[in-house]
Amino acid sequence: MDILTICEANNVPLTPITFLKRASECYPNRTSIIYRQTRFTWPQTYDRCCRLAAALLSLNITRNNIVSILAPNVPAMYEMHFAIPMTGAVLNPINTRLDAKTIAIILRHAQPKILFVDHEFAPLTQEVLHLLPFDDSIPKPLIIFINDMDSTTKHSPGELEYEGLIRTGDPSQFLSTSTFCVRNEHDPISLNYTSGTTADPKGVVVSHRGAYLSALSTIMDWEMGISPVYLWTLPMFHANGWSHTWSVAARGGTNVCLRHVTAPEIYKNISSHGVTHMSCVPTVLRFLIEGEQSDRSHRSRPVHILTGGSSPPTALLKKVEQLGFRIMHGYGLTETSGPVLFCEWQDEWNRLPEHRQMQLKARQGIRNITLADVDVKNTTTQESVPRDGKTTGEIVIKGNSVMKGYLKNPKATSEAFKDGWFNTGDIGVIHPDGHLEIKDRSKDIIISGGENISSIEVEKVLYENQKVVEAAVVAMPHPLWGETPCAFIVLKVVETRQGPREEEFVTSERDLIAYCRDSMPHFMCPRKVVFLQELPKNSNGKILKSKLRDIAKAFVVDEDGVGSKKVQRRDVDHVSSRL
Repeated sequence: MDILTICEANNVPLTPITFLKRASECYPNRTSIIYRQTRFTWPQTYDRCCRLAAALLSLNITRNNIVSILAPNVPAMYEMHFAIPMTGAVLNPINTRLDAKTIAIILRHAQPKILFVDHEFAPLTQEVLHLLPFDDSIPKPLIIFINDMDSTTKHSPGELEYEGLIRTGDPSQFLSTSTFCVRNEHDPISLNYTSGTTADPKGVVVSHRGAYLSALSTIMDWEMGISPVYLWTLPMFHANGWSHTWSVAARGGTNVCLRHVTAPEIYKNISSHGVTHMSCVPTVLRFLIEGEQSDRSHRSRPVHILTGGSSPPTALLKKVEQLGFRIMHGYGLTETSGPVLFCEWQDEWNRLPEHRQMQLKARQGIRNITLADVDVKNTTTQESVPRDGKTTGEIVIKGNSVMKGYLKNPKATSEAFKDGWFNTGDIGVIHPDGHLEIKDRSKDIIISGGENISSIEVEKVLYENQKVVEAAVVAMPHPLWGETPCAFIVLKVVETRQGPREEEFVTSERDLIAYCRDSMPHFMCPRKVVFLQELPKNSNGKILKSKLRDIAKAFVVDEDGVGSKKVQRRDVDHVSSRL
């Protein structure tokens, strides 16, 4: 057998861009993209991507060049997930919710040759460019504008425009060569930046092989059937839409694009297009609950939702499922090309009480079918923790969907890959049935008198209170125990004759602390509750606990005797309890 060789016939690089050509040939009559009044079939989408790729090649885009995109979930954003990699270049979808300063940091680091800009973000881009001191070492990227297809906007002579590139792109001169073929499946396909909640964002380099396997694993583990109708409520800039940009093409499905994600738009598109699947962070799940009753149309079949990004409270899952949605919880990071754990439903769970079912559904789950391994290890000994659902350790991962590394950051790459695993920084447990459950980020664990308190566990209890909309728990100083929990709460808003009003008149700090003491060990209960109108969040909708920790540092518990505890502020005139 040793004389058998690998050749062109039996060794083709794995890349998700092959899904597009297959979809155009196998599903020629299926709708590929819906956006407002625009409709494309898969052959049309394939043709547009080939034309765009040809146009980019004519602009001297070559292998490993970076092409950045600042755009919402519009057809152009989807098409560039194929067209840019077709040229051998690396796509760099930028978070549109970032401020000009952070985007400037990303562009300075990535040094793209081209920056595609949706018309909505033209003013932001001008602000960004003014922050960049372009010189010979950092050349200014070529700016190409994206307009909606029905737009009548006129650009200045010399300005390049997306649809114009597609009209002039001629793929015929390239189709006779291997230009549109990936030479090495380990080549980078995308450069995705982390959210940078505590420092400058890091550039995560994803390979064609990793993206291919991640896209396929979603199809299998989420049980995405043939011809799904996928609603884009998850930003495509967020880890390439968790690789769903490529998964939908592989199944010959329909992409329903949304420029802005609101409850009315979600319900309208579900009704109009028969949406079967969508993905989102828990914040969007709250949109579904808070949407007006008139937004909620009757559906003949459930909509399957994959949620992740942060642990969804069981109370939230229950409310959303009561609206006719079917939720699966996944876990992944930018560094893993999307979800690598899926909470696969077990038949025996159907016999459990509903509340317990929701608790199990909130777990992160088991590793996907293409991941090599996942484990929870003691952070000191690096030994695997017992599968008892109690012993905590750091979640570590290895597999082909894990990033190649951080761009221009060998130190961070080495730290992330220490001991032969990708170290996530998430603290969790493994249950006897093999399902993983996150207990906290390592930096969010509260250590009180030597006891580790999971902020997520405290938040779960708070979310069970019907008057709580959002909750975040962080550490605050304690003179005896070192740290103790501090809760930041957003209350439910009720309509009164005087207009919207929060339920402060029935929910006080004392009430919530007493509620917690009735529901968990007393050492885990918050000693301080701060009511906010809104919790601070990053551009991906994740709660910024670092900002809340800064606020909580200004509080301290004074022990005035047994059973008497008083929380005081220390130099916090600048902190408002209503941020």
